[in-house]
Amino acid sequence: MMKRRLVSVTGLVLMTLCGLAFAQQVADLVEVKDPYVRAVPPGQPNSASFMALSNTDAQGHALVAAESPVSKVVELHTHTMEDGMMRMRQVEKIELPAGEPVALQPGGLHVMLIGLQQELVPGAEIPITLVFEDGSKLSIKAPVRKLQMHMKHMDHSGHKDHMKH
Repeated sequence: MMKRRLVSVTGLVLMTLCGLAFAQQVADLVEVKDPYVRAVPPGQPNSASFMALSNTDAQGHALVAAESPVSKVVELHTHTMEDGMMRMRQVEKIELPAGEPVALQPGGLHVMLIGLQQELVPGAEIPITLVFEDGSKLSIKAPVRKLQMHMKHMDHSGHKDHMKH
């Protein structure tokens, strides 16, 4: 009887471990298309990265952080219209609904690179790591592109005082 229980418990443990080994991490379920980083003039302390994210899972997930060695701080941001002015705000996460693409683009959601530690030269590739709600990470390379920004009345007053955009 004791042997049977031991065999049953051992089998259950092995099945659980095998199930965990085959469970997919969120990073394996998200596709990244056309990532890039905005080139900025020398001396400009901040930039942003844009891309399209597609969650291929049957349930929703979230991007909760990003990392990059090219800046001191990396934050998730969005733009909102307040009192007739576009304002940039940090967001806690970017929702990734099941089966729906999410655009990170100028004037909307984006990954903010604050306190650049190197010049962003067009054509260079910048490493960025996306972090999802389960802690899984997806490393990408985003080429630097020169973009023309046509946003008027941009207010960055909602940012931390230690670094200006």
